[in-house]
Amino acid sequence: MTGQLQQNHDPSARVRALLIAVDTGEYDAETSLGELSELADTAGAEVAATMIQRRDTPDPATCIGAGRLAEAELTCENLGIELVIFDVELTGSQTANIEEALGVRVIDRTTLILDIFAQRARSAEGRLQVELAQQKYRLPRLTGKGAALSRLGGGIGTRGPGESKLETDRRHIRRRINALEQQLADLTRRRELIRGRRRKDQLTCVAIVGYTNVGKSTLLNALTDAGVLAENMLFATLDPTARALKLPDGRQVMLIDTVGLVRRLPHLLVEAFRSTLEEAANADLILNVCDISAPDAAEQIAVSTGLLREIGAQTVPVLNVLNKCDRLSALPETIGRENCLISARTGMGLDLLLERIAATLAPTHTRMKVLIPYDQGAVAGEIRSRGTVYAEEFLPEGVLLDAMIDRSILAQCGKFLYQGK
Repeated sequence: MTGQLQQNHDPSARVRALLIAVDTGEYDAETSLGELSELADTAGAEVAATMIQRRDTPDPATCIGAGRLAEAELTCENLGIELVIFDVELTGSQTANIEEALGVRVIDRTTLILDIFAQRARSAEGRLQVELAQQKYRLPRLTGKGAALSRLGGGIGTRGPGESKLETDRRHIRRRINALEQQLADLTRRRELIRGRRRKDQLTCVAIVGYTNVGKSTLLNALTDAGVLAENMLFATLDPTARALKLPDGRQVMLIDTVGLVRRLPHLLVEAFRSTLEEAANADLILNVCDISAPDAAEQIAVSTGLLREIGAQTVPVLNVLNKCDRLSALPETIGRENCLISARTGMGLDLLLERIAATLAPTHTRMKVLIPYDQGAVAGEIRSRGTVYAEEFLPEGVLLDAMIDRSILAQCGKFLYQGK
């Protein structure tokens, strides 16, 4: 991908970057610029300077005004800047104009996030999703000598190698997009078959969603010993991970970790990762995790809630999980029923979280005593495999089980209901 950053976390070898934001009043530019700084650090850049310009609208040619552009040029020269990152989406012509004025590489926020996703993707599906988003973003931003010549009026003298190369690149990208979409469609169908199997087996699914770097993977590891990568960096995990989780009432559910979110997540990435994000839309319960120690904790929950609405998951029950409470000097006095205060790192509150998950999910098991004749061993085996046995006693008539029984086999077990004490 053009403008890909070094994946080298040695500060002395990092690309020196200047970050530029345009504040039009649409969102909190300073907060967004702070997040851009974290993104740049994650991608392998050293942020040497930042700059914000307040404007009613971005300049159509260079995004920022001529004065600020000259200031950015001077900053690049004085600080040895190698890369300029804009906190807005740039057009192809804006990128070309700014690069010509500054003499260094220029990328935008979306390109930076795509670069990080490209570094983090591990599975075949993840790599396909990232490349599809990259190609779709690159296509309308292709520029070349031919495009410049065509503005001279067209006709004789304007059809040259530049234009031919540009059109060739566009055709190649379109063909690649079609191929990627076909491969992803096949993988999406496969994912749908897996979801269908889960529904057929009446498997209850709980999806973990939330802002990037709030501890979702740490929570998955703490609850299930999943052993997935959990690092203090943005987008440490892109590929969904599913693990079995046993609840206090004996039920077993599937706990699914999903890709992290950020403010203004590029729509292309939402589209590319839709099949992955739809794990949440198809879940029976969503754990919306946020970093309660962060000053923007409420906004983190809002970002997740907005995306869940976008993918059609607004009807799925949600439990807000307020993680990293061990970093607070004092715990909140009141926590609503829709919130659960935990520390995935220390284990604080995890028992209560499991109880809240069990209480929120629709009941799928019933506790009862059954006396299974010895010639009906298959029924006893089903009870053991699908539920939890609390006590077992061998009587002359058969085996007496005190068990949490899956509702899918209740009718089968009803005729063996134990009438004794």
